[in-house]
Amino acid sequence: MPITTQQLLQILPNAGHVAGVFVPALNTAMNHYQIIGTKRIAAFIAQIGHESGQLKYVKEIWGPTAAQTRYEGRADLGNTQPGDGSKFRGRGLIQITGRANYKACGEALGLDLIRQPELLEKPHHACMSAAWFWANRGLNTLADAGEITKISKRINGGLNGLADRQALYDTALRVLA
Repeated sequence: MPITTQQLLQILPNAGHVAGVFVPALNTAMNHYQIIGTKRIAAFIAQIGHESGQLKYVKEIWGPTAAQTRYEGRADLGNTQPGDGSKFRGRGLIQITGRANYKACGEALGLDLIRQPELLEKPHHACMSAAWFWANRGLNTLADAGEITKISKRINGGLNGLADRQALYDTALRVLA
């Protein structure tokens, strides 16, 4: 069951006119990565809704903040070159972050994200990268079990925005039922 623009706007009302731009790309990405069925779609939309500010941001706003300055030189993110922290900041609807994640995502999607990280800002690639990340982290299984807290930890590393993620999930379940 593909999601409609009307449904997406009921779940993410602040998405406005961009909802219609993202719906075809979301449906393609969700279908490709088996994010199908009410629970999976609801959990996915809730998480990308939170991570992207309801489809407003496909690139992390750069301060740099104190947390962002810590991206530089982080071996766990593969940020080994000077400037990698900013160059490989969060992009896409799930905010792919770090040289290593860009490399893996690019290989999976057939894109040179090391040379062109900004490709993840385009709606199709923003959606595909989010669905790739979702599938790569085994989140369909957690979505089937309704494990929003565990999904949030795998995406964000912690519980940042958990109340918003849960509220978006609850709304999505109602809208998609």
